[in-house]
Amino acid sequence: MKNINSSIKVIILLGVTLFTMNACTDFLTEELKGSFSSATFYQNEKQAIQAINGAYSAITFSTPNNTIWVFGDIASDDAVKGGNPGDQSEITYIDEYNADANNGIISNYWSFAYEAIARCNNVIANVPAVKMDTILKNRIIGEAKFIRAYSYFNLVNIFGKVPLKLLPQLTHETIHVPLSEVSGIYIQIEKDLAEAADALPLSYTSPDIGRVTRGAALAMLGKANLFQQKWQAAIASFKQVEALGLYRLLPDYANLFRLVNENNGESIFEIQHLTGQNPFTGSGLNQWFAPPTEGGYYFNAPTQSLVDAFERSSSGEADPRLDVSVGRDGKPWLNGEIFSGSWSPTGFLTKKHQQPLSEIPSSLKGDGDLNYIYFRYADLLLMKAEAFNETNQPDSALANLNKVRQRARASFKGNLPADLLPPVNTRDQGLLRTAIQKERRVELAQEFHRYFDLMRWGKSVAEAALGAEFNYETKQYLPIPQAEIDANDAIKH
Repeated sequence: MKNINSSIKVIILLGVTLFTMNACTDFLTEELKGSFSSATFYQNEKQAIQAINGAYSAITFSTPNNTIWVFGDIASDDAVKGGNPGDQSEITYIDEYNADANNGIISNYWSFAYEAIARCNNVIANVPAVKMDTILKNRIIGEAKFIRAYSYFNLVNIFGKVPLKLLPQLTHETIHVPLSEVSGIYIQIEKDLAEAADALPLSYTSPDIGRVTRGAALAMLGKANLFQQKWQAAIASFKQVEALGLYRLLPDYANLFRLVNENNGESIFEIQHLTGQNPFTGSGLNQWFAPPTEGGYYFNAPTQSLVDAFERSSSGEADPRLDVSVGRDGKPWLNGEIFSGSWSPTGFLTKKHQQPLSEIPSSLKGDGDLNYIYFRYADLLLMKAEAFNETNQPDSALANLNKVRQRARASFKGNLPADLLPPVNTRDQGLLRTAIQKERRVELAQEFHRYFDLMRWGKSVAEAALGAEFNYETKQYLPIPQAEIDANDAIKH
């Protein structure tokens, strides 16, 4: 269902403050005066809803600046830039681990993430004073806290130390904010998510389906704890999600990534898109990743290493998740035609974020309406398996891991080979850790999570996956954009 996007067509750019500069000294010392201030905008319930809708719109793939796929996939061993060699060439520097502070992709993503944070900060600061239904007011603030936490989670995992901006950008002190330690940023992320979980509902009815739920906040809290190796806290949060009784694995893996199944029972949080709207709310991923024969740019090209990570039976049948995730030579493509390896420099293209031409024709290629699934139940099960394994509970780890494998096995079409995707049964912690890590790679392939997993698993895992050109100590985080260093007086270098 696409209902949320119908209510966010009016995109309120509250994160951008417009001002007139009379003199340089006035600009540096006076508080900024916007065309939409708290005194003129946050007056009623309708405007509060418009404001939070603006925060949702700030995390979509409706803008080319949302390049989380570059950091999640291309910076990992799962994909290369792809595309025309001269197109978006700055991505290549990220792919080869030699990007500097002037890299435009890095700078654009930084601005994109902080725009979402700015909009959330405005909601959190101003909505409490609006005269409106208290439950709805608290829900809106909870939604903003989740989106802010989501944005900071991505920033802290891409850049490490970043400025922790929690107030509207109206004064010198709120604009010029120093870098915070990674641990301090996570403290704020956890605080926002815990408070969001308390305020958010379990589910929504039309027209609000697609908004953040309590389950999403709790799941994200568990993920934040897992990334800090706070295993017991992660398990506790994941158990709270499961206790809600709302989430399940879909029987067929392929159905996860189809338009008709959006916001399904496996989906915990999706970023919503809608085609044919003004203002624009469609997904550009449909064009970024599509083959040139469809008017696409064929970026984020999967590697042979990723394809080889999918298990095969002794008679050669592949894990069914492979052909759901990756287009490869001789296999059916989205429109029923046979995929050609000549469409991609690696011989492969990602499939999960694209739609057939029957849904989005070539003339509208960059205006897709397929949602991006950020968090789904299979991801939660694998993180729970990881946390159980790290706390020496192998039986619980195996139970969660094998649920995911069993669903993949059940998704096979045709005569199922007996030796394809058998249950994992090792109780050795190291071997089980490796099995869980491998399962995450194939289950979540091309969903923009791989690089972040490699970094949190540490030096030996990351360097083994990424090769000799990657040095964990110096390359784990990307450089803070030079534009931010120049503009933010509080960042000391």
